[in-house]
Amino acid sequence: MDEAGSLPHNHAVNLLPPTPAGLESLYSLCRKIYPDQPNPLQVTALLKYWLGGPDPLDYISMYANPGQPSENVPAHWHYISFGLSDLHGDGRVHDVCGPGGISGFGFELSFRLKREPEETSPPTWPATLMQSLAKYVFHSGNVLRPGDHVSWHCALDNSESRIQHMLMATDSQLKTAQTPFGTVDFIQIVGITSEELKAAQQWNGAQVLDLISRLHPARGPWYVTDMRRRSIFDVVPIAYKEVETGFARDGSNLSGVSARCSWAEQDATKLDITHLNDQKEDHNEDLRLKPPGFEQANIGGPYESAEMLHIKKLEGVHLVFNLEAGSLLPLAIRGRVKHGRHFTFKSVLGDTAITLVAHSVTGTLVDSEHPFVAQGPWLQVLIPDDLAQDMAVTFQVLASPEALALPKTFSWPDRRLSVTIIADKV
Repeated sequence: MDEAGSLPHNHAVNLLPPTPAGLESLYSLCRKIYPDQPNPLQVTALLKYWLGGPDPLDYISMYANPGQPSENVPAHWHYISFGLSDLHGDGRVHDVCGPGGISGFGFELSFRLKREPEETSPPTWPATLMQSLAKYVFHSGNVLRPGDHVSWHCALDNSESRIQHMLMATDSQLKTAQTPFGTVDFIQIVGITSEELKAAQQWNGAQVLDLISRLHPARGPWYVTDMRRRSIFDVVPIAYKEVETGFARDGSNLSGVSARCSWAEQDATKLDITHLNDQKEDHNEDLRLKPPGFEQANIGGPYESAEMLHIKKLEGVHLVFNLEAGSLLPLAIRGRVKHGRHFTFKSVLGDTAITLVAHSVTGTLVDSEHPFVAQGPWLQVLIPDDLAQDMAVTFQVLASPEALALPKTFSWPDRRLSVTIIADKV
């Protein structure tokens, strides 16, 4: 500066704002993995979320990863998100937390897409997919964890691919970062087929990922998504037996799903209602008198209103599920209740939740004298051992739902319980 305190005319001034501390911490981690790519291609939200923009992720970086041929890891594109964690530390998006806590939602997303020989730049559709998942997290408050699954029901890239669903894993290279605003885990999206999704629901998401990485010849241990690959069960049919063996031994690690479901109190004298507008868990589970969380999506925050906290013992109940949710009832009974666990259906349309409870689950509202108890919109249903055995047999028809005439009602009049399956379009 000159004596008057002004800048000389021949000095340039850098007006670019400094990189926010949380973002810089994540960038620093990426630079350690990709030192040769300090300025990767990025997809950027033009209007930031805190300014009213539609996309929660500020940036998605796209790196070229050479893979590890010796480890059967193919060359691929590596996508990394920035925005689910607290990048700024000033409260504009997330509650401010110190270095010892959880940054924002506590995680960022990553995705590894096999690089095709003819590709010179990364496809951008994975960025759209990541933004869609981030919107779900922001709107629902439900975080994603390793072993979680997401039912997508169409090819992730809108092609004819059989890769139409997702499992979540820990990113093999990124793992966990420490930032000034808390801890950030990197949760990797892994594309899977419908058969693999069903196996993950039936048994255990982490085990199915391990199965795919061990047995699929073109997969490798980094969970690189290949949109052209076949199902593991087509490539290695014996994998079915491993899933069945694991399911029979362990039950299911899936403790609940987001679903289309509802329930209504049923008068004991009118049972024929026809119109209604993992981490491995211990077998002695505990609901702790609050809406439970589960692998696919945690039920949102505690019910705080007086109405929602009201506890009511019901004489009878009628449960209604759409076909997609109903097809999971065999899993809920055989893989959870019969193993002494609980299973929750959380409505995607509101606060309604239905938890099926084994007799050995502690901390519940139900008991043998009062098997149906509602806490606001959350219903707990006790399934005794003999009823669980009956249901396991009765619900076998749901294993082939395409042959089912809908609506279909299953009734246990002596238990004051009925279950109706309706078409997905209703």
